[in-house]
Amino acid sequence: MSTTEDGALGPTDDALWRDGWYRFAKALPSPNFGPRPAAARARIDLVVLHSISLPPGEYGGDAVQQLFTNRLDWDAHPYFESIRGLEVSSHFYVRRNGELWQFVSGDDRAWHAGVSSWRGRDNCNDDSIGIELEGLEGGPFEDAQYETLASLAAAIAQHYPIAHIAGHEHIAPGRKQDPGAGFDWHRLRDHLGWGPHMFPSQVVDR
Repeated sequence: MSTTEDGALGPTDDALWRDGWYRFAKALPSPNFGPRPAAARARIDLVVLHSISLPPGEYGGDAVQQLFTNRLDWDAHPYFESIRGLEVSSHFYVRRNGELWQFVSGDDRAWHAGVSSWRGRDNCNDDSIGIELEGLEGGPFEDAQYETLASLAAAIAQHYPIAHIAGHEHIAPGRKQDPGAGFDWHRLRDHLGWGPHMFPSQVVDR
């Protein structure tokens, strides 16, 4: 792994990626993506963590995969009416058992962050990688998810110049609260061995 002059983890050539698709993820391409702005392609330096479950708090089904590929049956559950027509995606999705899915190439812009700002830049979708964890915001996550997430984040940082990692709650404060208090940032940091400057001050200091 190389580093840039500002201390960011820099890209290396490896056999783990093909056109932005990660070898160890189950690929399920989403139509909800677009090209990154030209300037952003050279500085994909942020990983954003989210939590999701559909319906909220229910695990094990395929509703998340269906949502990210525009195949969700809006009439299958009363909660789905509140998100009817939503077109979103994430680059990756980590299930409770650690299973990893990918919906959008890391080279492209997934629709996961919404209105957001971090490290002095707005529109975090432009230059970030989004990872959804199957879970409920504020609730705990499983050992298998931390293991998969740590391996994935390390692999992303080998391929892209990652300099920051944050939660949706940090890049869209007041609007989003995931992954929430149940996510163990210190555990992830210990797994990765990344310096505190790469994490939000809110989680480093607590």
